[in-house]
Amino acid sequence: MKKTGLFLAFALLAAGTASAQKKHFDYKFYGQIRTDLFYNSRSNSETVDGLFYMYPKDEARDPNGEDLNGIPSGNFYTLYTRLGVDVKGPKLGHGIRPSAKVEVDFRGSGTSYSTVRIRHAYFNLDFKKHSSLLVGQTWHPLYGDVAPDIMNLNMGAPYQPFSRAPQARYRFHQKNFQLTAAAIWQSQYLAVGPADNKAGTVDTKKSQDFLKNSLTPEFYLGLDYKTPNLLAGVGLEMMSMTPRTTSIVGATDDFKGTEYRVHERITSLSYEAHVKYQKESFLLAAKSVLGSNLTQTSTVGGYGITDIDPVTGEQEYTPLKTSHTWVNVMYGKKLRGGLFGGYLKNLGATKELKYGVLSTGYNLETDTNLDQLATVSAEISYNLPNWKFGLEYSYCNAWYGSNDEKGKVVDTHRVDNHRIVAVALFQF
Repeated sequence: MKKTGLFLAFALLAAGTASAQKKHFDYKFYGQIRTDLFYNSRSNSETVDGLFYMYPKDEARDPNGEDLNGIPSGNFYTLYTRLGVDVKGPKLGHGIRPSAKVEVDFRGSGTSYSTVRIRHAYFNLDFKKHSSLLVGQTWHPLYGDVAPDIMNLNMGAPYQPFSRAPQARYRFHQKNFQLTAAAIWQSQYLAVGPADNKAGTVDTKKSQDFLKNSLTPEFYLGLDYKTPNLLAGVGLEMMSMTPRTTSIVGATDDFKGTEYRVHERITSLSYEAHVKYQKESFLLAAKSVLGSNLTQTSTVGGYGITDIDPVTGEQEYTPLKTSHTWVNVMYGKKLRGGLFGGYLKNLGATKELKYGVLSTGYNLETDTNLDQLATVSAEISYNLPNWKFGLEYSYCNAWYGSNDEKGKVVDTHRVDNHRIVAVALFQF
């Protein structure tokens, strides 16, 4: 009922605003009704009750040898129905052209779905075609302008970084080149860190606190070369986090321990390269990322503990590195088909982890022993004005094992998942 009321309120607001819009303002309202029917052959690391799918979970055998995660599942949802408005305003000062976007869906956050969620909310100032400044929430720069054109709602994650984040992003254009610089914070997509303040803990949680307490946003710097058919570029990302501000030492069942103020920080660098070629009905796109502690972008990563002060419990950390690459080929207009392939490898840390791994997987409880992933998918869709009907099949295998002293995974075994998604989409 709440969702229906909000939907009607938005529709009435759109109708009223369109009929009495302010002078020199231009409004474009848009949206979609999307339905997703899906099937998985086993349990997976996922959110939104399976709509946002990542990869199959490891085997978990009961006393009879039955796999507790070998359970097929399927469901039908309309949670990615969305509404939005694009706004163009009057010129500001000497030729500055302002615009804005607000877009919502009903996906919710975490395990709370069927609730309204902000996807995009930003304003953009365009300075005489040579540069622009965007302030607000939109796609993370690592997601950028190159992403797979697929039906799966994860848009290629965990191979493709996936996040929308509050940011201040400046872009400078000169002929065929574009420079992007951004300072980024976290809201809905959060980094992973220690779940409590006990020294030596490897239990994890997702929280805004790790970046908030560092007083340092995430930074991105990228360079692109652009022509009408080609986009190619590289990017560098840096994040500096504060895992804990206090530490509890000597806690037992009978003693709560001694709490100390600690000064902890972990800084990591990630690199990416991307390319997209599009001409008429043909699309070829690819991206490769050497990631370091990128858990805030819906991918695999984390960090480990390398040392602990015996008195205060203050910990030192090193990031875990992952390599992930995807390629996407699409062809057609009315009848459109394509292929997607992705590969991810856990590279571990460069230092020995004396006290364990904080996270290497998307599932914070079970995936610390994830070594590599591979996915191949094929899709076909029938497209009409305002309508899309599609079917996608995806095969993913995940390799699990045990961690060595540097967080790498050895003695691996494979588990597989087969996923089928059917989509009906009406856009307006």
